[in-house]
Amino acid sequence: MGETKADLLNELRIGGADRDSIESTAARWPWIVAALALLALLAAAAGWWYLGSRPLPVRTAAALAPGSAAPAALLQATGYITARRQATVSAQMTGTLTQVLIEEGDQVRQGQVIARLEDTGLRAALAVAQANLLSSQAQVAQAQATLAQAQADARRQDELAASGMATRQGAEQARTAVATAAATLDARRREVDAARAQVTQSQVNFDYTVVRAPFSGVVTVKAAQVGEIISPLSAGGGFTRTGVGTIVDMDSLEIDVDVSETYIGQVKPGMAAEAVLSAYPDWRIPAHVIAIVPSADRGKATVKVRVGLGQKDARIVPDMGVRVSFLAAAAPASKEPPKGVLIPPEAIATRGGASVVFVVEDGHARQRGVTPGSDYGSMKLIPAGLKAGDAVVLAPPAALADGAAVTTAAPDAH
Repeated sequence: MGETKADLLNELRIGGADRDSIESTAARWPWIVAALALLALLAAAAGWWYLGSRPLPVRTAAALAPGSAAPAALLQATGYITARRQATVSAQMTGTLTQVLIEEGDQVRQGQVIARLEDTGLRAALAVAQANLLSSQAQVAQAQATLAQAQADARRQDELAASGMATRQGAEQARTAVATAAATLDARRREVDAARAQVTQSQVNFDYTVVRAPFSGVVTVKAAQVGEIISPLSAGGGFTRTGVGTIVDMDSLEIDVDVSETYIGQVKPGMAAEAVLSAYPDWRIPAHVIAIVPSADRGKATVKVRVGLGQKDARIVPDMGVRVSFLAAAAPASKEPPKGVLIPPEAIATRGGASVVFVVEDGHARQRGVTPGSDYGSMKLIPAGLKAGDAVVLAPPAALADGAAVTTAAPDAH
């Protein structure tokens, strides 16, 4: 505490060497700031150069000669693959399954056995009916013999009565015996008919224990297993199956699509169409309109249209999603196609107030001035400046310039 105020002030005073160091650092700050600004500018320039030199991704379409262009799509609709011929196969009687001879994906033929029911009781009933038939047939033979004997006795009685050696009453009794034997034979024959019908009924019931495929097709669902009870009628519970499996005739596959009421007038039976499955977007299947169902959906304001497939393939299965393009009628073959090429209208851009098209050549977009012609279906006619096969850029972005590097997917087929 012996220090004075003057001593304290001297301790706070900066020495000469320290003062020179601080002044030197303050003098270098402008140079440091300038260096950092220069580095930021160089980084921005490098980024601009990288982005400017990186290929610009674009979509392309091939320019088509008018004579080779596919019919234009008037409208599109979505729907599902359906089978006009499919059945959930069941037995015609209630019984316990002893065999199930199908699995999902199996091909079956019409009449092929796909399942069997327990048949012990029905087999015994059939055997009893067959035995009754044999018994009835034996009784018929016995009645025939009795009738033959009665007829012989009647002839002898008639001869004796004619010679006076027998009474007329004896002859009448003999004739009555013949009539009785004939009636008995007729009754026995009717019993044979009844026994034969009983055999037929027992055979039909026995055949019900064998479940057969009603038509040729593919098994899509196996609904029952050995040991389960199946019935053609719903039992209202979870212990009785109503079917053995579902069979689909793959040759009966077609498409059901819903078309808006606004555009249904453009669809006509027999018109050409093109189907694209959601599972195979690059596969275009020729199709045609089978019929327009005369009923509208009030809630969706649509009309159902049946579309037939022009190509059958194992990849096409029921309930697949599908998009259908309804095609305009092709131009008459005798009409000479116009000069030039056809391109999608979205390939035409405006640069400097003029119409241009960008054509991809060797990985770069080349700008070409064009004069668009008339519409050709959904395509635009370009009389000059392009040739068939040129890959034109669709919806050219504003940043696309002549000579810019681009990267493309395979040209779309329109």
